[in-house]
Amino acid sequence: MANKSTLIKLYCSANGVDNVDFMKDVRLVDHSDGTGVHIEHWELSISQPTDEQLASYETAANTVEANAEVIANRKKLYGSPQDQIQNIMEQGLEFEQNRVAEIKAANPKG
Repeated sequence: MANKSTLIKLYCSANGVDNVDFMKDVRLVDHSDGTGVHIEHWELSISQPTDEQLASYETAANTVEANAEVIANRKKLYGSPQDQIQNIMEQGLEFEQNRVAEIKAANPKG
């Protein structure tokens, strides 16, 4: 199940709002009563979404979150820019390009 914030970002983007400040524009709350996260405050130029509207973005949100994990893992495996430059200097550009391609192949986006 996707995070409520990811669902809201997708809903907003689909409705022409590309930047959501979750400290100012939208605040989420979890009352720890088993009902999950709810919108406590909504101050955007578009109407606040219903749970059904947000649910319609579930598949896309799951993909966004899965891809974010893949990207984070790839970055860790790539190493720092300094490490990559060191690899190029020591092993050559083709070696580093092949290494990056192998990392991408082993960690595909969804």
